[in-house]
Amino acid sequence: MSITLFCIALCTSIVGSICGIGGGVIIKPVLDAMNIMSVSAISFLSGCTVLAMSVVSVGKNLYNGQAPIHWRITPALGVGAAAGGVIGKLLFNGIRDAAGNESLVGLVQALVLTLITVLTLVYVTLEKKGRIRTRRVENLAASALIGLVLGLMSSFLGIGGGPINLAVLSFFFSMKTKEAAINSLCVILLSQIASLVQMFVTASVPDVLPLFLFAMIAGGVTGGLTGQAINKRISSAQVDKLFVVMLLAVSAISLYNAYSFASLL
Repeated sequence: MSITLFCIALCTSIVGSICGIGGGVIIKPVLDAMNIMSVSAISFLSGCTVLAMSVVSVGKNLYNGQAPIHWRITPALGVGAAAGGVIGKLLFNGIRDAAGNESLVGLVQALVLTLITVLTLVYVTLEKKGRIRTRRVENLAASALIGLVLGLMSSFLGIGGGPINLAVLSFFFSMKTKEAAINSLCVILLSQIASLVQMFVTASVPDVLPLFLFAMIAGGVTGGLTGQAINKRISSAQVDKLFVVMLLAVSAISLYNAYSFASLL
């Protein structure tokens, strides 16, 4: 099982690093579909993997100067995302405790993730056809608020950042694909740190086998390094195509998971 988890973390982190989506948006639904552990454990492992991948991806980008980081806007987004990460984890724990049934929580996560991926796919399609006029937000308070919403959703869903990050950075800040990818990873990094710190402080870390955690973190680190190396060699158009394929795959898996969780209620 550890080898399987390593391979899942590796492959998803490669795609996540290239596209700037964190990888958790693929890890979470794939592990849900495998039904090998609780929803809480999957969210925790997904978050740890995404954090590891984000650290090496952002670090390598800073070292190579591969894509520009917006040092004025992105920190504000990150601060908001960090706060949203804490709120999102509290929301997840509250709904889980109130429902008393992790299958119900999994159903809600799957449905919300399906909606997000479908809306993001619609946005990407319309934006590429020139039917959407992007904005260029400069206000730091507005940026922090946008980051808070992103952090809340990603933490609640246990996906790290997800495809909505790229759509938001494109629409509100007029960032190009590769530019949005690295800035998205910066936001994901801060959001995941806050989310995991909150879990340890409140002693809400689920029981997971240390070997599973090590395997996924190792996959996340290796995938992050590999993804950045690939990102450097491919065009923005190729990144866009990979992003669309990923959205379609995640939508299909999430719908399947929603059906599976609903059948357990």
